[in-house]
Amino acid sequence: MDESTNRLAKLLMRLAPALGWLRRVPILGNFLSWISGKLVPRDSLVWVQIQHGPCEGLWIRLNPRTGQNVQKGIGEPQVQKALVDHLRAGMTFYDLGANIGFFSLMAARLVGQHGHVVSFEADPAIAARLQENVSRNQFTHAHVEEKAVWSEPASISFARADPNTSPDRGLGHVAPSGSAPGTITVEAVSLDHYTASHVPPDFVKCDVEGAEGAVFQGAAQLLSGKRPMLLVEMHCPENHRALLDLFTGHGYHCRNLDDNHVLALPQ
Repeated sequence: MDESTNRLAKLLMRLAPALGWLRRVPILGNFLSWISGKLVPRDSLVWVQIQHGPCEGLWIRLNPRTGQNVQKGIGEPQVQKALVDHLRAGMTFYDLGANIGFFSLMAARLVGQHGHVVSFEADPAIAARLQENVSRNQFTHAHVEEKAVWSEPASISFARADPNTSPDRGLGHVAPSGSAPGTITVEAVSLDHYTASHVPPDFVKCDVEGAEGAVFQGAAQLLSGKRPMLLVEMHCPENHRALLDLFTGHGYHCRNLDDNHVLALPQ
């Protein structure tokens, strides 16, 4: 991105909240969308510093149309609070479905240089952006795994999100082979298999767009052995019920942080 486009992209990020209502005005809204698309391509990315919260001052590369809440540091406040409350210096943090890494960056700051962060992201383009964000902040104790997490080690089909509707591809998910446009084959690991040869986590954050049941099917040894703290986004009522039963069966105390997130702590 050249410097003039970069400046326009940052201006768009600042003005987007104020102009939001104008975009809903017939004709005018269409014109504003058209002109902004001409001035700042829809796949543009710009480096910004996060403005507030536990990530304040950290660098992250965002799409100027969709990144306002990330730049402000205000997304998913209950998840942010749980990480601040429970992560300590020297801990190991696993981020399953890390996307561009907002929570990985937060965890890397909280656990410090003597801690360790492992970020799993299956989409290769987003994993590359995640690595850029980690490197820009000089978090040498954070490691990106371009892999999905599943019930067992395997090659699985992964439906990449349409960048026109999700510029950060945050809605990518495991899917039957060829079931959707943009489906690719990715490498998957299970938590039990991965932790057999890597430092196991003290805390796991999981946001895998509906695959959370499969993830913890592959974590029985981890849940009964290391017993990390768990923060899981539930994407359907069935997974919510099944995982609460699974976690309580392993001796965890569970509580809902909000409508979608469950925090499970070993008793």
